[in-house]
Amino acid sequence: MSDADDDYDAADAGAADCTPIEAGSVRKGQFLKIKGRPCKVVDMSKAKVGKHGAAKCQFTGIDIFTSKKLECVAPAGAQLAQPIVERNDLQLTDISEEGFVSLMTDNAEMREDLKLPDDQALADKIQGLFDEGKDVAVTLLKACGQEQIIDVKTITT
Repeated sequence: MSDADDDYDAADAGAADCTPIEAGSVRKGQFLKIKGRPCKVVDMSKAKVGKHGAAKCQFTGIDIFTSKKLECVAPAGAQLAQPIVERNDLQLTDISEEGFVSLMTDNAEMREDLKLPDDQALADKIQGLFDEGKDVAVTLLKACGQEQIIDVKTITT
């Protein structure tokens, strides 16, 4: 096959976290699963129908968790996977010695299964705001069975 051996019409176990979308209807700014990773589409181009088959769409996306650039080419009529992306703000209540964070949800349930992010600058910012004794909320991004803290802000009352 071509450059990445993508199987466009296949659904895998992670398909429950996605909805189908036709390649020709994907727009810039939408989310798309490229090479198995949830990505935000930053560039999209369509090649016109030629004498050798259907129109092709080329997508460039940025992985929402790793910020890596990924590319994919698909026929315009192919069914692709659009990940369901959830964004939540949770209040930070504690940071353990091992780097696990204690978060409180909107309905006052505690979550202690997430670590500080791998991004050292963001992890230091979260730790610094927490050490100053400020009320801190973190933004949690969830897609395709993966969760990660992507932002922090202080809570003003």
